[in-house]
Amino acid sequence: MLVVETSFSARLLALTGIGLMTICAIGAFPTSSMAQEATKSASDAWVVTLGATVEYGPTYEGSKHYSFSALPSFDFYRFGDAPEYSAPDDNFDYTLLDLGSLEIGPVVGLRDDRLDLNNLHLQSERRVRWNFDAGGFAQYWLMENQLRLRTELRQSLWGGDGLVADLSLDWFQPVGDKLVLSAGPRLSLADSTYMRGNFGISASRAAKNGHVSAFDATGGLKSVGFTVAATYTISPQWSVQVYEKYNRLVGDAADSPITSRFGSPDQNMIGFTLNRTFNVSF
Repeated sequence: MLVVETSFSARLLALTGIGLMTICAIGAFPTSSMAQEATKSASDAWVVTLGATVEYGPTYEGSKHYSFSALPSFDFYRFGDAPEYSAPDDNFDYTLLDLGSLEIGPVVGLRDDRLDLNNLHLQSERRVRWNFDAGGFAQYWLMENQLRLRTELRQSLWGGDGLVADLSLDWFQPVGDKLVLSAGPRLSLADSTYMRGNFGISASRAAKNGHVSAFDATGGLKSVGFTVAATYTISPQWSVQVYEKYNRLVGDAADSPITSRFGSPDQNMIGFTLNRTFNVSF
């Protein structure tokens, strides 16, 4: 059964449409403008990348039904700096402290929403609404621009949706001049607030349903997984990326009836991203 989201994904699809129009508008300018901008001082020029992603994955965390969603991406760095590799599940970050192999700074992400599961005749403690989260990241290059250890710690900005910590290890392997492959394991933890909101079932909801027991989801390890990606540079301005992310819910996230009875602990996502890179001078 294919379930198509119409709330958060629809909003992101609109954002992506705007992003794509922006990319196309930028692409209408002569490529010679990039060469002209390249001659400007690195102190007043930035390299900006806009991206649009289409992803096919679980309708919500723990679901066994799949749907399409769309989201924009954004990255920038100062002209003249060497760009670093990144993974498709990195959230938007900015390095404030650069200690060579170690980088630290703020990070911002998006959280998907979920309805009250009325189609399953089961309501969670509350509706999980779409949200932004923010926090900090730290990454350490064990091998320069090749082997990276990264962690993100993010708190929801409103709604009290809890705290999430993601850890990853990625190997980046160039193949020729245009193709870069990457792969690495993932580990995600969440606090009790997040777990209760996404996987908990209150006594009142359980009594109303009559077929499931109350479930108090506690904080701890939420999932383990693996991410692989391939990025191909078409030209200095355009690149594409395909990726697959697999997460296995564990602990209370897997034991919750929302997952074990009505969904699946196996969460597999595939995605495609189109990127447009250009220079901006101030």
